[in-house]
Amino acid sequence: MSTNPQEQEIDLGNLAKKIGGFFQKLIDTFFDFILFLKRNIILVAILFILGIVLGYFLDKNNKQYNHEIVVLPNFGSVDYLYAKINLLNSKRKEKDTVFLKSIGINDIKKIGTIEVEPIIDVYKFIQERESNFELIKLMAEDGDLEKIIKDETTAKNYPFHLIKIKTSKSIKRDDFLNPVLNYLESSDYYTMIQKEMIKNLEIEMTANDQTIAQINDILNEIPKQSGKSTSVYISDNKELNEVIKSKDALIYKQAMNRITFLNYKSTVKEITSTLNIKDTKGTNGKLTVLLPFLFVFLFVLFVFFRNFYKKQILKRNLN
Repeated sequence: MSTNPQEQEIDLGNLAKKIGGFFQKLIDTFFDFILFLKRNIILVAILFILGIVLGYFLDKNNKQYNHEIVVLPNFGSVDYLYAKINLLNSKRKEKDTVFLKSIGINDIKKIGTIEVEPIIDVYKFIQERESNFELIKLMAEDGDLEKIIKDETTAKNYPFHLIKIKTSKSIKRDDFLNPVLNYLESSDYYTMIQKEMIKNLEIEMTANDQTIAQINDILNEIPKQSGKSTSVYISDNKELNEVIKSKDALIYKQAMNRITFLNYKSTVKEITSTLNIKDTKGTNGKLTVLLPFLFVFLFVLFVFFRNFYKKQILKRNLN
């Protein structure tokens, strides 16, 4: 680097000229663009209006709707759920109208993709069984925890799963959602499992109610036999204290059993569903705005390339 003051002044002067020249080129380019638009204002306006009209038409006729169903597969039916949804999607791709109409889906033209994926909930997964927590710990020691959580083998063990459906038009529940849910209930094997599970659950709930009633009878007899209040007697008696804890555990178990009983009414229980969510991802619904600018941009690009081509031809002819 030069230490001469005069040379430094010259360097700074050259730098200032270069910066000034750069900004001048920007101003010239911008002004040229304005002159270009002025010369081609009619054609640009036509392209812009054409883009608006075409974009509006495409947005109106190419709408996409998303539909989501949160389900709970019961009786170990997760693999069954995935197999049935994959079969349904395969029949849609094949345009197998006979199969689709047999399960109650009549308008197959507006059906897009049908997919199912797990709703990742590690905390729920761990709460279900203590062994699940140990499993996550063991697997995390050998690899990336986040990758393991999203792995297909692990993911299928989450309780809730999401069925995602895309259609080209809005749908009614009776036209598509109910046929799909009924289709998932069409397994004779799981129907038999369901009956046995409900029967076993009813037996367990009856036995628990009887046990709770017996504990209550014992607690009600304490004041009569001991002459002490129930709370005082219990605090002095460790065995009876354990009985009270058992009663509390049974009451909690019965509360969970009642929820389980409601869920057992279906092999694949619908938890919640949301229909006709307009898809606005990507260019969906935005073509009315995007196409006018795209047409003008392509026109400018074409003129630029044409002028560049002419200059290159002229330069070669001169040489």
